Amino acid sequence: MFYYVLKYVILGPLLRLAFRPRIEGLDHIPESGPAIVAGNHLSFADHFLMPAVLKRRITFLAKAEYFTGPGIRGRLTATFFRSAGQIPVDRSGKEAGQAAIREGLGVLSKGELLGIYPEGTRSHDGRLYKGKVGVAVMALKAQVPVIPCAMIGTFEAQPPGKVIPNIHPVTIRFGKPLDFSRYAGMENEKAILRAITDEIMYAILMLSEQEYVDQYAAVVKAEQAAAAKEQRKFPRLPLS
Repeated sequence: MFYYVLKYVILGPLLRLAFRPRIEGLDHIPESGPAIVAGNHLSFADHFLMPAVLKRRITFLAKAEYFTGPGIRGRLTATFFRSAGQIPVDRSGKEAGQAAIREGLGVLSKGELLGIYPEGTRSHDGRLYKGKVGVAVMALKAQVPVIPCAMIGTFEAQPPGKVIPNIHPVTIRFGKPLDFSRYAGMENEKAILRAITDEIMYAILMLSEQEYVDQYAAVVKAEQAAAAKEQRKFPRLPLS
């Protein structure tokens, strides 16, 4: 119930008024039946803007940190995500990934829409990063189509670390459903999973027109954080 109150009464109208999102390709979302909507992830605002424009309910696999934050803000965030029916996902290892896949398959088994960000985390610089293969596993096991989605302008509206969003034009673009039935029964083949995931990411890339980086976003973030730490530890001396 809270999901629909939030969408149609509280947050949805506010988001539409503030951002006036331009929607393209909404007819690619099936009116019924299970499907995966796979999108790029540029901003915290993505969690709210996409559901606000869809006619159907969509359930996202949200990072577990949204449900375990400290203090009043953390409790409010956790309450919000639980009330909106979002599913916490622990991203700390292989077993955690398997648990996320089971949760996602549970949503699809009910004939619902599942939202997922194959990059696994928000882009910290606005570029599109390599996708993780969990989306391919779920598409094959559930035998459902994957609808690519591009969020455009949300990075400028609310970049990482910014609490109050900027008023910035936003476009939400949905692509044609991708059918992977030709790979039925091959969900344990690593090469097949990689090929499917890359096809999904390419479709997102064509919609978003981002710069693509063939590395995992989490790895790049960690490398940059380590380099920054090293720089603080051993700062360069000015040349005389």
